[in-house]
Amino acid sequence: MTKEVIITICGLQNGPETDGEPIEMIVSGEYFLKNNKHYILYDEVMEGEERVTKNRIKISNGHMELTKHGVVNVNMIFEENVKNITQYVTPYGSLSMGIDAKKVAIHESENEIDIAVEYGMEMNDEFVADCNISINIKSKGIAPISLM
Repeated sequence: MTKEVIITICGLQNGPETDGEPIEMIVSGEYFLKNNKHYILYDEVMEGEERVTKNRIKISNGHMELTKHGVVNVNMIFEENVKNITQYVTPYGSLSMGIDAKKVAIHESENEIDIAVEYGMEMNDEFVADCNISINIKSKGIAPISLM
């Protein structure tokens, strides 16, 4: 994997208050490997905000952690069959967030990492949605393999 990467994140939330509309984001970022853990760093600009949110994805052995610092602040941990509680801090206040991961699948190759996560999400102890997130991290500048 190269240091410079392209990150594609697709998310879907299905619940009583959500519309089930998929969200997709493609950004460039940085990748490095340290102590057998993959780290992906990228910046995110949220709609209506001028400040940048710094994001870090850490991946290891069926475990993914997403940390955001900036407009929102949160440390979300996704571990299969484990419910993790965190604080989701926004400019408007803080919420208790529960993440109940049902599936965390990570597939690695030389120039690409694919992550698929299925989880239930709670806010202030109330069920909000069943969620899916898929993340693809690809080495920047590596041409796709042609199947002819």
